[in-house]
Amino acid sequence: MLPQYERLADSAGTIDGYGGSAMRKSTARVRFGKVAGATGMLPIVGFLFCVAWSLLYNFEQANATHCLVYNFLPSLSAAIGNYQPQRLVWQLSVLLHAPPRYAIAFLYKNQHLALLARKHHRKEWAYLACILNIIELSSLVGLSLWTSSSSYEVHKFCFSAFVICSIVYMLLMVFINQLTRVEELLTLAERKSYRYKRRLLWINIISILLAVYFFVRHNKHCEPFVYSLFALSEYLFVYSNIGFHMTAYWDFINANMYFHWRSGIHFSSV
Repeated sequence: MLPQYERLADSAGTIDGYGGSAMRKSTARVRFGKVAGATGMLPIVGFLFCVAWSLLYNFEQANATHCLVYNFLPSLSAAIGNYQPQRLVWQLSVLLHAPPRYAIAFLYKNQHLALLARKHHRKEWAYLACILNIIELSSLVGLSLWTSSSSYEVHKFCFSAFVICSIVYMLLMVFINQLTRVEELLTLAERKSYRYKRRLLWINIISILLAVYFFVRHNKHCEPFVYSLFALSEYLFVYSNIGFHMTAYWDFINANMYFHWRSGIHFSSV
């Protein structure tokens, strides 16, 4: 294990001033791999359920547009926010996966600070990445709670913030890795994480560009199936974003997550 990883794990494990003794008295200990898997699977399964249920039980309403042309896939907003039980399932999925994601954001901050300090680069990149990660996650929570059908302006603002912050965050993550790491010296897990980050970043950017193209084309020409292609691009954007965040599994593959009733969530390599 790299020395900086040991330091970041120790610092992440004493968030509220509790050291190793508090960690050993924690009420729960879980391998980080399980946490990363469960955290990623919640929105994956939740979103898949929302789309499938909408197709089975709300097909006509979910695929209806102002153009009155045939479509076969509901948009992201229609699938997760316009109908029950889809709305409830999606909101639960997002809310349950949010606390570990917030904790992981600070774990990444500690890792980036250690990496940037070792290479004598500006530590502000680490703080900026952490802020973007938190805004992205908070925007996801916001767009899930305030749906397009109930609070359109709030939903639109949160969705825009989510898209912008997620793309900039992913770009910054790849940039920090390029700035501080030499691929030949990485472990197998770190190398795999870095490669998947780059691939998923490109998929994410291409998918949002396709979504914009199909959305504009749909509103301009009102052609059949085009809005469904817009929806498919949204799905690709969502899943590439989730996949990018799931690379945390390889970044902290030897870590454990502890929960203590007094000090909250901690991470440690021990």
